[in-house]
Amino acid sequence: MSAPPATGLLVIGDVVTDVVALHDGPPATGTDTPADITLRPGGSGANTASWAARLGADTRLLARAGYDTGEWHAAELTKAGVRPHLRIDPGRPSAVVIAMVDASGERSMLTNRGASGHIGVDDWAPDLLDGVGRLHLSAYTMFAGPGLELARLAMREAAGRGIPVSVDPASCGPLREFGRERFLRETAPAATVIPNREEALLLSGASDPDTAGRVLSAHYGTAVVKLGADGALLAREGRIVARAPAPPAAVVDSTGAGDAFAAGFLAATLAGGTTEEALRTGCEAGAMAVAQVGGRPKSGNFTLLTPIAGLRRKLHH
Repeated sequence: MSAPPATGLLVIGDVVTDVVALHDGPPATGTDTPADITLRPGGSGANTASWAARLGADTRLLARAGYDTGEWHAAELTKAGVRPHLRIDPGRPSAVVIAMVDASGERSMLTNRGASGHIGVDDWAPDLLDGVGRLHLSAYTMFAGPGLELARLAMREAAGRGIPVSVDPASCGPLREFGRERFLRETAPAATVIPNREEALLLSGASDPDTAGRVLSAHYGTAVVKLGADGALLAREGRIVARAPAPPAAVVDSTGAGDAFAAGFLAATLAGGTTEEALRTGCEAGAMAVAQVGGRPKSGNFTLLTPIAGLRRKLHH
């Protein structure tokens, strides 16, 4: 009798201290602007790992945090159900993002990469892939030299074990600076790319998300394009094969919505869900994320995602 497929998820990404400021109008220059300000754990990779773990996936995170808040980040990840492989950098603070969120839920960010910008091959160990059925990379890691070397090593070792790789392009600003052709070349080992609309258009050179999905899927094999309030689409080998609508949601803060989508999609996929089920679960997770402040899941808000358990039963029987 053959062993059941490995269903662990290894995320390589960042942990960030998020300072989230909710404000009604544009910040006033030279004076005070009233805002509700909260301090929360964040980071694209850590957010995805936390959502995936809370949705039932066996999730590990490889990241680097700073001397100032590293222990807090490790505790928050553990509380969310993630197995953190978190190196504490004794010479650098953790990454910090100041997210200014307006009344529509849209955000603008000021970023200091801190310790996250120095993760590298010294943080890697081959046994990180034990029991893993998917390696997921947050491209923020790849935008610095040491992180790029780590990504290359991790993708190479995953390929050697037959473990599929997915990548989230992260953000248009650093992606544009890194270079479209270079990104496509460096992430060629990945079987799945999960961009948002703007990232998909940038990477594909297309003018609409449908064409972008087809172009990117011809390059990677599978492209999952996040479309916000318009849901998501999935293309495979140059053809769009599935779409899912976004559930109704009262948008409070869009921070981490794309990370939650990726987590839902990956968790459902690892649990044996169909393409349609995985896409729908991603949209549901994204809708939950925008209805709260901060990029991490809160307890008690997972009623829409109970089918994950059923998918897992299907996989193992």
